[in-house]
Amino acid sequence: NGKPSRMTGTLKNIHQIKQTEEQLQLFARCLQTISDAVVICNTDFQILEVNPSFSKITGKSREQSLNQRFELSLYPSRFMQDIRQQMLITGTWSGEIQEQHVNGELYQAELTFAQIKDEQGNVNQYVAVFSDITERKQQEAELKQLVSTDTLTGLPNRALFMQKLAELVKAETEHALLVFDLDNFKKINDSLGHELGDNLLCKLSNRLTGYSSYHNKLYRLGGDEFAILLDQTNDLHQITTLAKELLMQINQPLLVSQHELAITSSVGIVLFPDDGADPQALLRNADTAMYHAKSQGANRYLFFNDSMNKQAVKRLQLENLIRHGLKEDHFVVYYQPKMDILSGQLVGMEALVRFITPKGGIISPANFIPVAEETGQIIEIGEVVLRKACLAVKSWIDQGLFQGRVAVNLSSRQFSLPFLCELIDDTLQQTELPSYHLELEITEGTVMQSPPQAIEVMKKLRARGIHLAMDDFGTGYSSLAYLKQFPLNTLKIDKAFIDDMNTARGRNMVDTIMTIAHNLSLSVVAEGVELETQLEILRKLRCDVIQGYYYSKPLSEDGFKQFLLEQKHKRTKLTAVPASS
Repeated sequence: NGKPSRMTGTLKNIHQIKQTEEQLQLFARCLQTISDAVVICNTDFQILEVNPSFSKITGKSREQSLNQRFELSLYPSRFMQDIRQQMLITGTWSGEIQEQHVNGELYQAELTFAQIKDEQGNVNQYVAVFSDITERKQQEAELKQLVSTDTLTGLPNRALFMQKLAELVKAETEHALLVFDLDNFKKINDSLGHELGDNLLCKLSNRLTGYSSYHNKLYRLGGDEFAILLDQTNDLHQITTLAKELLMQINQPLLVSQHELAITSSVGIVLFPDDGADPQALLRNADTAMYHAKSQGANRYLFFNDSMNKQAVKRLQLENLIRHGLKEDHFVVYYQPKMDILSGQLVGMEALVRFITPKGGIISPANFIPVAEETGQIIEIGEVVLRKACLAVKSWIDQGLFQGRVAVNLSSRQFSLPFLCELIDDTLQQTELPSYHLELEITEGTVMQSPPQAIEVMKKLRARGIHLAMDDFGTGYSSLAYLKQFPLNTLKIDKAFIDDMNTARGRNMVDTIMTIAHNLSLSVVAEGVELETQLEILRKLRCDVIQGYYYSKPLSEDGFKQFLLEQKHKRTKLTAVPASS
């Protein structure tokens, strides 16, 4: 073409440079205008350049940012070290982060780091790109809330309930499901209108969500049907207590549009895994139990599992029987003698509660005491026993029949009462029994629930002149360190150890307990002594007092008075001096 080759090469170079400059200007304009923040750093994360969107999203100006380290203020320094480590391995890092704007507002961002390499392939910079996704995240959360929330009541809806139920089943977590609806709700809707019916459901939902028992557990399944999901429990007492509380809350009248509505509900209960292997079966069986509850008169709860249901019904009957028994004074006190092992003389007795129903049937303490403990009725029963025992002993002392101590059991519920000492003071004052005639028996399990507090209460009782015995010693978990600190007078060895004394190991166990007690200057009472052989072993092991059928079974008040008269007669015969000739 006639042009020198050097000129051609120069023109081509100029053209390439011009193209490169145009590209760089285009990139620069893009960086200036895009909504994503762009940060260029050196390999130590020192900021070399930022675009305007960076300042807009973070609130930090370009001048404030240059030569500063790129940091995420809400994360520990280790977080940036981990990013750098991954960059060295893979060349990139991406993730969602939360950060704080200069004005204090939090924002969420999608952050990506990448390497910038030179022509030789060496990494000399990092580029970070992040976009503000706060609004998107809020919209996602709102959408999720909308999808999982019942539009009428604001409660979690059926979809979320089935999801949660499926998760519990998949994880094989023990749980209980209570499904309930309102009895005769259709009549309310038909007679007073659907708008009032909707208002009723809203007011009931507000009432129930106000109780911590139902927090994050209550769902609306549709119509007037609701569910409560109790995860990680199959405890019958906890479930029945909640069901009774639920019925009580629903039974309280609701004022809706000038109408005071008294409503009732029927509750069906299932337990996983007993009553269904999948969410659908559990819900179906809970519905079945609910309809059975309705057919039995409504305003009640019913377990799907028949044996569980029988147990719950029996427990409820017993609870009502105890309540009636307290009201009608059907709890009486029996007394079992405690005898000095060397002299064979009476030194005291244990007061034992008996529940005698009007038809003459005695309900075993093994049956009613656990229920009374759970319901709190044991507190009132304990007061009855203490008062009756103090009155009887005062009477026997006044008649010259007795000079020892009566031992009364304190339940863990009673022991934790803040006014326990005042209650005992009042009882002793009303019955006029001197405090040194009273011994209180406390189980090992009770004092070990909170040893420091137990020691304080025990010291207050001891200061009143009341003797203290640890009952069922050896069956709990008390440590010798605490045993030294408990202000006790007596240790009672449980019957299980006495029964086991026919083996060398059993005898050694009782011997060890005796040695510990005597080294702590405590007297020892052996419970449940029935045989002559047991008595002989205990005598050799230097036991102090025995209690059990060997001497006497527990006796009624009249029976024990007769026992006292016989003991007095024996003493009189022993001390009688023969007439001189």
